[in-house]
Amino acid sequence: MSEMAVSAAAIVIAYMIGNISPATLISKASGVDIRKEGSGNPGTTNMLRIMGKKAALLTLVIDVLKGVAGVLVGAYLGGEALSVLCGLAVFTGHIFPAIYGFKGGKGIATAFGVLLALHINIALICLGVAALGFVTARRVSVGSLLAALSLPFLAWLYMPDYILVFTAMAIIVLIKHRSNLMRLIKGEEPKISFKRKDRT
Repeated sequence: MSEMAVSAAAIVIAYMIGNISPATLISKASGVDIRKEGSGNPGTTNMLRIMGKKAALLTLVIDVLKGVAGVLVGAYLGGEALSVLCGLAVFTGHIFPAIYGFKGGKGIATAFGVLLALHINIALICLGVAALGFVTARRVSVGSLLAALSLPFLAWLYMPDYILVFTAMAIIVLIKHRSNLMRLIKGEEPKISFKRKDRT
């Protein structure tokens, strides 16, 4: 196979890895469609509210590992540039999954997995920013928005050759969180509560 064909195959593989939706699969195994419950978002926060802590933790871990796996596919089949593109592909596959009608999650956990595999400093700083936002506001969306805003600057510091890719990821996250932003502005964004009992 030519180098271009290998690169294309790697990107497609990474995108399809992103299509895997642990929130959807885990909730359906319990007789619930997470896409029709709560916020309708097949992600960790909605799983926490609807399915409980164990299901949410499993969703989080798998979504992070998806991001790592997508990058590793690119690293194995190509080099740094391909690994970055595959990171973008797995992230895009999570948010716009073809097998679920292009309606996926908001990308935070998978993006963290991508960053973890590409540059641990960027990942850990984003995690710190997100944690600070969450602890301060008791809202996951605040941490997610702050981490997304910090990503282009961190990319400029650590991986400037790929700042456009990271900026694109940040913009997509911000767009996916626009409803959260509007609720925050109106003071209607719910806080996270850990008092809900597990359903499993």
